[in-house]
Amino acid sequence: MSAQPDLLIARMKSGDQTAFTRVYDRYQEALHGVIYNIVKNRDVSEEILQDVFIKIWNNSDSYDSQQGRFFTWALNISRNASIDYLRSKRHKDSLKNLSSDNFVDILETSDDLDTATNAIYLKKWVEKLEPICIKIIDIIFFKGFTFNDGAKELEIPSGTLKTRHRKCMMALRNMILN
Repeated sequence: MSAQPDLLIARMKSGDQTAFTRVYDRYQEALHGVIYNIVKNRDVSEEILQDVFIKIWNNSDSYDSQQGRFFTWALNISRNASIDYLRSKRHKDSLKNLSSDNFVDILETSDDLDTATNAIYLKKWVEKLEPICIKIIDIIFFKGFTFNDGAKELEIPSGTLKTRHRKCMMALRNMILN
């Protein structure tokens, strides 16, 4: 992150609402893409995005630039909020109201990693990873699977998936930072 975004984040952390508005303008599109890719519903994804920015504003003091990039911190808040929604009673109740035809269509038309990475501008980096890393990042990060469910999907032991996930994320991080 360059000095200008660091200054913007620092101003937001000190309560500057104009800085917060600029942070919103800068990151909302990418974060919305991640949220939408997980929840697959435009109205819900916009609602979650607003909740995410409220969390960012209210918890900005917990962000530490020494621990990582602001975008990564905000991305994790977005991802976690989206997964929380999918696990919520509200979401489960909404699925009960779907016809079986609609439900089958949702399962068959789930977006692939290519679409997801376009949404957050990581495509050029993710494509350089090994094929297994692409699958793992897609299942765990973009689709929100737990490690146990992801292991079943990939037909590998959960411990193996965790180890490979860690290696894949390190490879992606090293690629981006170098």
